[in-house]
Amino acid sequence: MTAAAPPPTDVLASERPPVARRLLGRPETGALIAAVAVFLVFSVAADSFLRASSIGTVLYAASTIGIMAVPVSLLMIGGEFDLSAGVLVTTAALTSSMVSYQLTAVTWVGTFVSLLVVLAVSGFNGWVLGRTRLPSFIVTLGTFLMLTGANLGVTKLVTGTVTTRPISDMQGFASCRWLFASEITVGGLSVKATVWWWLGLLAIGSWVLLRTSFGNWIFAVGGDAAAARAVGVPVARTKTALYLGVGFCAWVLGQHLLYSFDTVQSGEGVGNELIYIVAAVIGGCLITGGYGSVIGSALGALIFGMTSKGIVYAEWNPDWFKFFLGAMLLLAALLNSWVRRRVERGPGR
Repeated sequence: MTAAAPPPTDVLASERPPVARRLLGRPETGALIAAVAVFLVFSVAADSFLRASSIGTVLYAASTIGIMAVPVSLLMIGGEFDLSAGVLVTTAALTSSMVSYQLTAVTWVGTFVSLLVVLAVSGFNGWVLGRTRLPSFIVTLGTFLMLTGANLGVTKLVTGTVTTRPISDMQGFASCRWLFASEITVGGLSVKATVWWWLGLLAIGSWVLLRTSFGNWIFAVGGDAAAARAVGVPVARTKTALYLGVGFCAWVLGQHLLYSFDTVQSGEGVGNELIYIVAAVIGGCLITGGYGSVIGSALGALIFGMTSKGIVYAEWNPDWFKFFLGAMLLLAALLNSWVRRRVERGPGR
């Protein structure tokens, strides 16, 4: 008996989904279309938008959102939220500054103590979530309120004001500033350290999500935690690791704020968590979890950067910025939903 001949090449090719359909099935496609549209609009509306100095400013604005959008998008793919992410950045900066100043130590001591503190807070979020299985909205909302109060209360208790003391004359400040807040200028384009941090975190986040077993676990626990648990996926540990990722990135951004401006206001960061979530949703992450893209979150952050600075360059009324951001969120969610339904129905349906 002879073996059956393989199907002709043209048959196999006909069974593959068209290129356009594959592209539409990518979570970040909607964000890419929106980013191109926003870029074209401001390129026409603002003469200074395409200048090297303006591009550097846009990249900086995008990076300060993108650094946090990377772990927030991974967390959302895993089916959870972190409403404390914004104030956690401020907690990281305040801790680093006050520890360094009050202990008269080198700034690196305060920096590493700050890392331990934010990881402890993020680990606490993951631990409570795993032990109680309460909604992450409730758990992290509680953490948000506690951190907001602690940031203000502890800062006033230690410094007597709502602002930390300057630490620029302390040993280690210059090296910390180089790592977290330096700037490189090439041909008129100034690139701040946050852009390099953002690109590095983006590469690591994409690799973890798409090339590792842990990335499969993230999709599994976000899609159906009970089913993932039934096949042996460590659901609680996976979600705790995702929260620790949020804590690490909050530490990076917090150190940037401190070493850029030397002092920190204790009330900063409130509301930024919503911007991180918006960037992730615009980038294709579903609120329900199990679907999304780290690259998409970067595009969402880039849209935020182009819009926030493009409005200024175009000399439009900046009061409309939040309206535009909300409209982008709604349109992105609708577009992503429509694309998913089209892909799931298949061609011709």
